[in-house]
Amino acid sequence: MSIEDIHIPVLLERCVELLAPALAEPGAVLVDATEGMGGHSSALLDRFPDVQLVGLDRDTDALTIARTRLAPHIDRVQLVHTVYDGIADAVRSSGFDHADGILFDLGVSSLQLDEADRGFAYSQDAPLDMRMDQTTGTTAADIIATYSEGELRRIFEIYGEEKLAGRYARHIIAARAVEPVTTSGRLVQILQDATPAAVSRAGHPAKRVFQALRVEVNGELNALRTAIPAALDLLPVGGRLVVMSYQSLEDRLVKRAFAQATASTAPRGLPVELEEHAPRFRTLTKGAEQASAEEQERNSRAKPVRLRAVERIREAL
Repeated sequence: MSIEDIHIPVLLERCVELLAPALAEPGAVLVDATEGMGGHSSALLDRFPDVQLVGLDRDTDALTIARTRLAPHIDRVQLVHTVYDGIADAVRSSGFDHADGILFDLGVSSLQLDEADRGFAYSQDAPLDMRMDQTTGTTAADIIATYSEGELRRIFEIYGEEKLAGRYARHIIAARAVEPVTTSGRLVQILQDATPAAVSRAGHPAKRVFQALRVEVNGELNALRTAIPAALDLLPVGGRLVVMSYQSLEDRLVKRAFAQATASTAPRGLPVELEEHAPRFRTLTKGAEQASAEEQERNSRAKPVRLRAVERIREAL
């Protein structure tokens, strides 16, 4: 199968529509902060022949695939191996001082889910890795082996919003005392054994725990807290930022950052809003947009997506 068949970009047409006004001028700079396999970038480069792309990804395998996919446009492409909270440095090191359009497609990628040996999928037995950047960092197996019961409970509660966090943490501690927990299959079995029958019928018991481990391994939320303000600062007037989230913790963080950016800073009671207090950005979406029922039917990975977008309307004073 071709890359295009394996990887179907989520909400592609809507992303193009939202970013188009910011990319209309010759030499406009597009930043894909989560390059992945290059699906969104490829479409945008096709439709805007003068756009310059800076593509970021922490996954070296993804960058290799993206480089191949974007080969027809390679003279307009710079790919940078970095986490998205390094967006400002990546743009500067690529020779630009701003970005006209920025796209974040958050969460785990198709490549990472589909490669069994990466350990992201609870439906496949593999080493418990879960690192998006396999060149560095702590693995999920390291976390399972070294975190205390309280630390495991904390990440399951906060990053997985898991109601059985304490129960799962206790069972993991007991299981690792017998033998190391190093594979996804072994962890899934522990979680299944720890789950009451009535609860297991409500969904797979590993789903939220695996999400929590992935977020912890990759520092996703901490990186996002830094990355969104940095991305907003890169936009000139007319520049646009589009963010797609796939779980509530990400979406809440993005929603909060956008609410701040689009709010007036004027003290209450002022009869006239001074220019320096006027909002710097305007919202381009009404709340969080979802994929259509048709797209969700075609591409199951579009089901949880929440898209938000803003445009800069005033320079910072």
